[in-house]
Amino acid sequence: MFALTKTDGGARRGTLRLHHGVVETPTFMPVGTAATVKGLTPDELRDARTQIVLANIYHLWLRPGRELLTEAGGLHRFMQWSGPILTDSGGFQVFSLERRRNLGDDGVAFKSHIDGSLHRFTPETVVAFQEDIGVDIAMALDVCVKLPAAQPEIDEAVRLTSLWAQRCAASRARPQTQLFGIVQGALDEDARKRSASSIVELDLPGYAIGGLSVGETREEMYRMARFTAALLPAGKPRYLMGVGTVRDLVVAIDCGIDMFDCVYPTRCGRNGRAMTRGGEFHIRNAAYARDFKPVDSRCGCYVCTTFTRAYLSHLFRAREMLGPRLLSYHNVYLLNDLMQEARLAIEAGTWQAFRDRTLLETTAE
Repeated sequence: MFALTKTDGGARRGTLRLHHGVVETPTFMPVGTAATVKGLTPDELRDARTQIVLANIYHLWLRPGRELLTEAGGLHRFMQWSGPILTDSGGFQVFSLERRRNLGDDGVAFKSHIDGSLHRFTPETVVAFQEDIGVDIAMALDVCVKLPAAQPEIDEAVRLTSLWAQRCAASRARPQTQLFGIVQGALDEDARKRSASSIVELDLPGYAIGGLSVGETREEMYRMARFTAALLPAGKPRYLMGVGTVRDLVVAIDCGIDMFDCVYPTRCGRNGRAMTRGGEFHIRNAAYARDFKPVDSRCGCYVCTTFTRAYLSHLFRAREMLGPRLLSYHNVYLLNDLMQEARLAIEAGTWQAFRDRTLLETTAE
């Protein structure tokens, strides 16, 4: 399934073979929470060099639901995306919908944010749902805590995450869907060690680092990402959940991590925030109203080779829907292009020079 083909310092180059295609790593996964990456068609995602997308089981469970998705022939056919799909198990909603859920050894019960109806997620039903809709990578059900967190809360999150991962692993029935476990433990190294030990013991196809990018400082995130990555098997893919800026991705690759996801590039695109190799800027700012340069002069995407900053600024000021779509496309392309350049640098043995140059050029985000 995963072949680690080259390392350069901490950075890793690999190939991940999944049921719906091959993913070259390091890779970034745009987030399509409800079976759509907001504002972008599948063809546009492919044109923007996307290899794999992420969807969210909590949201798909509520609507359109398992029955409709299976009747449609699975999630790939339903959303007309032929490449690989990874689905989050609902663990992020354990964090984000804290006031609407109850935890127990059996699983988690959510009150729907749509209509208040009650839905119970267990490790077994979460795996079955993901397998039924035919995704390539299913995430185990886990508990992510808010930071800062008290020690008893961290310990309980690690206990439940380990318990649920064991039950997820035991309930697997469809080999085309690969199950990834998730390491929790907040910013506590001992808790991370305990969590990693219990999850790695299951010998799953891949492992994720959860519980970061949820309120800690960047320095804390980088330190714990590097620490946790070192606890994971070298021959399995490593996935850091929820990071999506240029700086964070470059540092995380240097920590030895292979896969990433975040809503950041499309959320920025919808809100007029342009991502470039030299930093970020708001396209609505007056300085860009008569700026006839591309969004990023170093970017070869359709937006940057066709339109100007002035045109995009006009679209946002006029509240034309094309503006958010174009900027979302550019932002996704930019991160996918960054991943491609990272892969080439690792292959060439020039990763450290690429890392240092990119971090130097990227202003604070």
